[in-house]
Amino acid sequence: MKIVIAEKPSVGRELAKVFGATTRKDGYIEGKGYSFTWAFGHLLQLAPPQDYGFIGWRKQHLPMLPAKFKLAIRKIKTKDGFVEDPGVRKQLDIIKKLFDEATEIIVATDAGREGELIFRYIYYFLKCKKPFKRLWISSQTDEAIKDGFRNLKPGSDYDTLFNSAHCRSESDWLVGMNATQALSISAGSKSVLSLGRVQTPTLAMICARFIESKNFVPQTFYQIAIQLDKDGQLFKAISNANFKTQPEAQAIFDKVEDVASGFATGGNITAVEAKPRKEPPPLLHDLSSLQQEANKKNGFTADQTLNLLQNLYESKLVSYPRTGSRYIGDDVFATVPQLISTLTDHPTFGNQANFLQTATLNKRSVNAKKVTDHHAVLPTGVKPYNLSKDHQAIYDMVAGRMLEAFHQECVKEITKITIESGSVFTANGTVIRSAGWRSVFNETEDEKKDEENPALPKLKVGELLPIVNKALLEKQTKPKPLYNEASLLKALETSGKEIEDEELRYAMKDSGLGTPATRAAIIETLLTREYIVRDKRNLIPTTKGLAVYEVVKDKKIAQAELTGQWEKRLEEIRSGASVTDFKAEIADYTKTITQELLVAGVGLSAQLAEVPTAV
Repeated sequence: MKIVIAEKPSVGRELAKVFGATTRKDGYIEGKGYSFTWAFGHLLQLAPPQDYGFIGWRKQHLPMLPAKFKLAIRKIKTKDGFVEDPGVRKQLDIIKKLFDEATEIIVATDAGREGELIFRYIYYFLKCKKPFKRLWISSQTDEAIKDGFRNLKPGSDYDTLFNSAHCRSESDWLVGMNATQALSISAGSKSVLSLGRVQTPTLAMICARFIESKNFVPQTFYQIAIQLDKDGQLFKAISNANFKTQPEAQAIFDKVEDVASGFATGGNITAVEAKPRKEPPPLLHDLSSLQQEANKKNGFTADQTLNLLQNLYESKLVSYPRTGSRYIGDDVFATVPQLISTLTDHPTFGNQANFLQTATLNKRSVNAKKVTDHHAVLPTGVKPYNLSKDHQAIYDMVAGRMLEAFHQECVKEITKITIESGSVFTANGTVIRSAGWRSVFNETEDEKKDEENPALPKLKVGELLPIVNKALLEKQTKPKPLYNEASLLKALETSGKEIEDEELRYAMKDSGLGTPATRAAIIETLLTREYIVRDKRNLIPTTKGLAVYEVVKDKKIAQAELTGQWEKRLEEIRSGASVTDFKAEIADYTKTITQELLVAGVGLSAQLAEVPTAV
């Protein structure tokens, strides 16, 4: 009997359905020479401190550095405390029985770091020695599943992927358990003050931005705006100079020659620049970019978007969701025309799908060297029916982005006009000559500057135009905006560095905080710990979060760059780099941060409010 193990029951049932296996048993489905069983996500986890003899939270136990980590069955909270989950124990017994009877074991957990970890922990916990093969697919369509089973990989091909996942798991345990106990003990806190390898630098970013905004002192400055008339077409220009004081600005304002008054000469056109600019289409979506777009457009949290996308994946409508790649290879590109043809009757962008069927497709998102474990998120070509409003919104983002990515460039004309009248003024305008990819959603640019004109008239140097209006503008400098989920996800991609250029940001993704698959969970963890709250779309630290930040802000545990480098190291382990070196480095760091926090946390409990509140 061939035993196939999936990550969750719903996927196990789908696999069984493809093979025509219909005999339902307790914890698995049987038929056609196969048994399809499943986990419920993580059944096992690294054992808690007490399993190594560290009973109670005591200073003398720290740092806790187990010589060899143990696995423990997932626990659930009851009125008697945390106990072993009986459902997990039962399912593990079923899996063990099936493994013992197996002629072949096929791993069908999600094809990624966490999916590999889920299976390997089960495999090692059950002390199974049988060889296994790996199903590695990027889509849950029937054809993709059948093709994957025809091309199973040796399980050993994914040893380095497990090594990376296991190192991540152990380092999170070492840093999280020791730092949390050290801070909680030294603070004398009655509640747990949780710290973590990734959650703490993320908290630090949110708190630092909040404090910067709160302490920001706005500076008042002045500008002068003028409105000019060219044969009945009005446009505005803004002074190049910013004036620090009102009298300084007023003096220049009074010099502006206003022809409307009947006795001045108006505005002299001293320069006209009109340059065409080609704007390439955006790259295809990975999970992170899709979460950012869904937050901006629909207000979805990162966790909501991941769950909706996972539902679409399991319904065979989109490809693998937890991808960190925004590219596809030539083999997948060959299927794109067919995928586009399935969208020709789409109510929003069907016309553009029809257009692309006869156009040369843009290949900016086609680069096999930049595809990691899975290619960018794409629709599968399976037609969606009766989707909920939220599921439809996410599906449309995936399908629409595919059309955008393979569409033509957007061609603009950027015009800059310089005017002199008592001072130097500039008028800016952008005209879209060919919408290209922007026609898919029929959207203009995300952020139009207030002073930009929708269009500018044709002008020549030396022309003198009437100034029909002028205004003295009082403005104030503004702090950087507070983080929302979209801007935080973007910053996490590059260890806290806010980089707008999408290709440069993508190039730095291996140095980011967490992974596309884990960042939503990081935000949810901070919310659960009551370190932050959602205020409309912003993420705001609580008094508890700020108090913890004040203690750790100068420590390495709060440094985004350090954790980003660790994430890069984990990716290098995936490619075969030394596990031993990384573990030694994490152990040394654990000793350092534990000692620092045992000192730094003293007196922290006095700063904490009884109930954490938004500041």
